[in-house]
Amino acid sequence: MKNSQLKVNQIICGNSLEILKTFPDECIDLIFADPPYNLQLNQELWRPNQTLVDAVSDGWDQFADFNSYDNFSRGWLVESQRILKKDGSIWVIGTYHNIFRLGKLMQDLGFWFLNDVVWVKINPMPNFRGVRFTNAHETLIWASKKKKSKYKFNYHAMKDLNGGRQMRSDWYLPLCTGAERIKIQGKKAHSTQKPEALLFRIILSSTNSGDIVLDPFFGTGTTGAVAKKLNRYWIGIENNPEYVKIAQRRLDSIENPGEDPLIFQTQDRKQPRQRVPFGKLIEIGFLNPGQYLFFVGDANIKAVIRSDGNLSINDFTGSIHQTAKHLSDGKPSNGWQLWYYENESGGYDLIDKLRSEYISQFNLDKTESVDIEDHA
Repeated sequence: MKNSQLKVNQIICGNSLEILKTFPDECIDLIFADPPYNLQLNQELWRPNQTLVDAVSDGWDQFADFNSYDNFSRGWLVESQRILKKDGSIWVIGTYHNIFRLGKLMQDLGFWFLNDVVWVKINPMPNFRGVRFTNAHETLIWASKKKKSKYKFNYHAMKDLNGGRQMRSDWYLPLCTGAERIKIQGKKAHSTQKPEALLFRIILSSTNSGDIVLDPFFGTGTTGAVAKKLNRYWIGIENNPEYVKIAQRRLDSIENPGEDPLIFQTQDRKQPRQRVPFGKLIEIGFLNPGQYLFFVGDANIKAVIRSDGNLSINDFTGSIHQTAKHLSDGKPSNGWQLWYYENESGGYDLIDKLRSEYISQFNLDKTESVDIEDHA
């Protein structure tokens, strides 16, 4: 079956390792893997107010011992390396319970580490017993197929997304909460659902429009949802039929952006320094690639939002400030006060309102550097 034609934009229900074995060689551009953590929880966790913590206690996260976990991990990593294209790459996420074991296995297999990225959770769950530090981060390993592989990295897109500053390896992003967290009868549908903002950076940084993104531990479908929004093909493998149903409903509700090249283009260019991360609003889902913004005073003047945080209008592409300056006869312009979006009621609000909501919602401190410079 390894020579069978690869079908994209589908969820395959079944054992991840066995399904990976059926894939053709070198057919996938990017793999994002969020495997079981092997947390080794031996007791229930309680808050000081005597309420039970909804921790990761699922059967899929339980292994007999480290050797069992290593054998499981080695199996899917071997197949992942086989199916990656020569210029493909893999992202693996984990906690201190498993990321070091996964890292050793990956290096033993010949993966070449490009970065380790620390996802710093700006709203972490506290350590209720007060016996350890609050666990406020997870670690991601980004690796190429082999040492000399020519991998993809959209440097300028990430720089633009970060307000004109080089993207660092410490990512300050919130946990998956609020409306984004999928719940069934008031309870989390999946105990480790990842925020779309995290996958947005991963997919945008290391794939191009039309690439194939695979998630071998699909869960409730975050990887597929973001891939679809960014005009990538996706494949999900998931062993739990209930998760498959939830993920499918989620993906069916997302409108395909189509083949509009403005949504994302790989470019090798230099931009004037801009320091406001308008891209944060896109990462978090307040605004979407392909959505229109409207210029002050004239609803007929509109620009399309690109996934790298820039706007495009006619033949001009730039930041919210640069496009506003372009439309204002070269006068210095504060894009936050000149671009409007269409709200849910059909009216129009300044994008600065969304920035304020983002800062307020996540209680951002100076480490976020959200509001440094307002003028181009």
